[in-house]
Amino acid sequence: MRSSMEHVSGEESDGNDSEVEEYVEETYEELKNGKHQVKISDYEYTCPYCSNKKKRDYLYKELLQHASGIGKCNSAKRTARDKANHAALAKYLENDMGAHSGPSEPAVEADALVDYDRDEMFVCPWIGIVANIPTELKDGRYVGGSGSKLRDKLVSEGFNPTRVRPLWNYLGHSGTALVEFVKDWPGFNNAMSFEKFYDANQHGKRNWLAKSETKADLYGWIARADDYNANNIVGENLRKIGDLRTVSDIMEEEARKTNKLVGNLTNVIEAKNMHLIEMESKFNETESSLSLLIMEKDKLHQSYNEEIKKIESSARDHFKKIFNDHEKLKMLLVNQKRELEFRGQELEKRETHNEHERKKLAEDLEKNAVQNCSLQAAAEKQRKLDEEVMILAEEQKKQKENLHNRIILLEKQLDAKQAVELEIEQLRGKLNVIKHMAVEGDLEVLEEVDLLLKSLREKEGELEDFEALNQTLIVQERKSNDELQEARKELVNGLKDLSSNAHIGVKRMGELDSKPFLEAMKRKYSEAEADERATELCSLWEEYLRDPEWHPLKVVQINGKHQTVINEEDEKLVDLKENCGVKAYDAVISALFEINEYNPSGRYIISELWNYEEGRKATLKEGVTSLLKRWGYQKRQRGMD
Repeated sequence: MRSSMEHVSGEESDGNDSEVEEYVEETYEELKNGKHQVKISDYEYTCPYCSNKKKRDYLYKELLQHASGIGKCNSAKRTARDKANHAALAKYLENDMGAHSGPSEPAVEADALVDYDRDEMFVCPWIGIVANIPTELKDGRYVGGSGSKLRDKLVSEGFNPTRVRPLWNYLGHSGTALVEFVKDWPGFNNAMSFEKFYDANQHGKRNWLAKSETKADLYGWIARADDYNANNIVGENLRKIGDLRTVSDIMEEEARKTNKLVGNLTNVIEAKNMHLIEMESKFNETESSLSLLIMEKDKLHQSYNEEIKKIESSARDHFKKIFNDHEKLKMLLVNQKRELEFRGQELEKRETHNEHERKKLAEDLEKNAVQNCSLQAAAEKQRKLDEEVMILAEEQKKQKENLHNRIILLEKQLDAKQAVELEIEQLRGKLNVIKHMAVEGDLEVLEEVDLLLKSLREKEGELEDFEALNQTLIVQERKSNDELQEARKELVNGLKDLSSNAHIGVKRMGELDSKPFLEAMKRKYSEAEADERATELCSLWEEYLRDPEWHPLKVVQINGKHQTVINEEDEKLVDLKENCGVKAYDAVISALFEINEYNPSGRYIISELWNYEEGRKATLKEGVTSLLKRWGYQKRQRGMD
């Protein structure tokens, strides 16, 4: 039964929570700016959003309960704007009017009992009865609206019930419900307002019990003795949750409790006052004795200070006299000691100066000898290096000229060879023609054939000589090229240890620049830790660059040409760009392209003669010229020194 009712209630919940939240702040700002009047007297308030209701004036707590109930109401009959208005009103009452709610609320029991007999018996806690709740027959049982739905309705009408209990029997919903109110005088006032409301609309208990009337809408009243003692479902539930009591009994009981509490508080206050008097008496006695002790202490302290001052004064005079005598003797001894030390220092200085001069002279002689030997050896070594470089430069120049001459000769021989081959082909063509013509056995034709055969053999001999000479020149060219490569390697080795400030130097192709990695790590770690992290990261990426299994490059066709580009979707490169930035990513890409260009098979770093000014591989002539300039500059510097 309970699960079915919860299901019915859940289906009626409003789904406009997001819309309500949008309106709450707007309405709250309007209330703060004074657009709507809420407080109409010192303790009376009104709801500016329920102007068509009969109950418009509330106490502070009643209005707060009314606004909170409608703001949290799940009824589909309430619009999102109505819920938002009441929620904003509750927020305004709590945040902005809680400290200004006026004087304490007046007693409500006198107003509530004006029209009622105080000896009349009510069910306590205050309980209302609602009859004629619409029901319908479904699957053999009567079903009706949920208690929360009816409670929201009563809250919106300003009666502020705490709970509504629909009454069920074996047939289902009985069409009756019990409405519970707060067990205090404001609750009693709400209960009386509830009964008066329905009674004024001709829907009270008297109208419900009248048999001649046609029953429509809800009927409501406050539970009394006859309802409590009734032998029906209402009486059974009232006896379970409440008791019969008169208002006079409740007021007398509260008066007894109040009198008892006042008496107890009076006794406690009297006991506290007695204790306070005793404490004041003890405090006065202690204060007077303490004042006497302080006066005696001050006198003793004053006499003690005077005696101490006298003793200190006499001791100071005596000590001053002894100190003066001691200072005179000390000064005399110090002067004598200084004179003796001065004489000893003079003798030591003279002896030390003589010894130092002798050692310095010997060291200068030894240094001059060593420097002379070093300068001679360095000059000899420099002379030999200059001679070797000049010889190397001359040899390279001669080899280059010879190679150029050989290339020209090869081109000429190739032209001659092609010409001979053309003549041979022409002779063979003539020979074939003549052979066809020689079928008739003409003697002149046969003689011409013999001449052509001889000429053909001579041309073939010349062609064989050209081919032999060409092969010899190719071998010599390869040998010269190997010698040039060896010279280039020697030049690279010679320039490795020299400064790279000049525009011609040695570059390690495929070497990874560590500066971007260090900058990236400094953004994440401290100075010391960043250096270590950058070193580890550079080592890891150098391993990746040497790994033959890693292929971050791909060949694509652009404008009809095949070009090598970076695979932008490579996981390692994507992770590097995200964690270390674009500069570190560009450093890895640059090293990767250099390795792919200069050593794609081995994937290790090689040294190359490099023109830093133009960003390209330097020629052998540029390297030798740069080396000669450096040595000439160093030679001039040593000559100036």
